[in-house]
Amino acid sequence: MGNMTSYLPQNEGFLQYWLLLLSIVSIGNSVQSYLTTSYTRRVYSAPETTVTPLHSRTFGTYTALASIIRLYAAYNITDPTLYQLALWTYVVALGHFYSEWLVFGTARWGKGLAGPVVISVGSLAWMVSQWGVYVR
Repeated sequence: MGNMTSYLPQNEGFLQYWLLLLSIVSIGNSVQSYLTTSYTRRVYSAPETTVTPLHSRTFGTYTALASIIRLYAAYNITDPTLYQLALWTYVVALGHFYSEWLVFGTARWGKGLAGPVVISVGSLAWMVSQWGVYVR
């Protein structure tokens, strides 16, 4: 097990591990977005909304890109540019989810939307509150 820890981010604190965990989970979400539309349909669940395979893959591609940025930030959490980029991935995600819910009406509040919103809000708040701790 000692050798495994050498692959983890090496700075102090837990935010870097959170970013790493979310990156891994999000890569899995990206893969499923390429394989099926069922999970994407959970987010975009308004009755008149049609989730196509193209839409699902586009969502998966954005999620993969955000995951890569967050992964780099997890391992370089003291780098202000990577920290800001990771922070912005949550701002963009929140803007997207809120606009689909409140402006375009393609998403409905429920399990499919609540999970990404709660993760985005919590991560964004954590990152903003810890800026001075990690970025030097």
